[in-house]
Amino acid sequence: MSAVPSPVFEDTPQRVFPRHSINVPLDLIALRSGVPENLPGRCTDLSEAGVGAVVAGELAAGQQVAVELRLPNVGVPLRARALVRYQSRLCCGLEFVGLSVEQREMIRYWVYRSASQPVDFKDFKNEEKRGVAKIEALVAAAPLAAVPRHRIRIGRRGSYVLFVCMLALAGLGWWQWQRTWNELEGRAPVESGLRVSPETMEKRIVTKVEPVYPEAARKAGMQGLVVLDAVIAPDGSVKHLRAVSGPDLLVRSATEAVQSWKFEPYLSSGKAVEVETTIAVEFRLN
Repeated sequence: MSAVPSPVFEDTPQRVFPRHSINVPLDLIALRSGVPENLPGRCTDLSEAGVGAVVAGELAAGQQVAVELRLPNVGVPLRARALVRYQSRLCCGLEFVGLSVEQREMIRYWVYRSASQPVDFKDFKNEEKRGVAKIEALVAAAPLAAVPRHRIRIGRRGSYVLFVCMLALAGLGWWQWQRTWNELEGRAPVESGLRVSPETMEKRIVTKVEPVYPEAARKAGMQGLVVLDAVIAPDGSVKHLRAVSGPDLLVRSATEAVQSWKFEPYLSSGKAVEVETTIAVEFRLN
């Protein structure tokens, strides 16, 4: 089985976000006749705008899907919605939809840690083609459904029952699809509430405690960026922190320091409110 080529969107001469080569597994959820289907795949490149991949299944341009992948050196998986921009011989381009600030920070942190060089679009196409053979072999190895040898006659009553069953299955599939989206979206934020950009909250810092560089991390030559999801209380204190990415030793030190930070209360309609934001703490040996 091979994918039917879908319309390809023209590439712009210049890209806002450079593509970086990557080779990790990717899980994709697509809707098939109202039922969510998991398709295995592999990433070939990644940027803050989207991901290039080889996927074992047919997709259509403009189709909305869910993707999940694990970035090296990042502790939590990246889960996001995406639009299919094109697919040709199982190679596809996916454009992220509604990527959050912390998800962008995860991608930037991976680029920083991996020192990945931007890939040229022509090289990207060649990398995709090299992975097609493996995915096509996976699809070809799947067992084929048995073909019935006899025609089945269905009367009017049977047709009505069959129609009702199809509606029920479609409703069940849609419910499963929505539940899958809710699960993917529900894992990202710390708590529901007003989200404020890191740049805005950084200007409202009143008390800032610098983290202590762990001696064990210093001896090991460990450095990098720690990204934390934070909930700031109406009085400006740090109510809750959750690590998004970063080495464990550095995460502990950054969390202890940020827990003592104090912010100017954030006002909404003249009233101090609780807000969510993202805090990045960088550790450098020099």
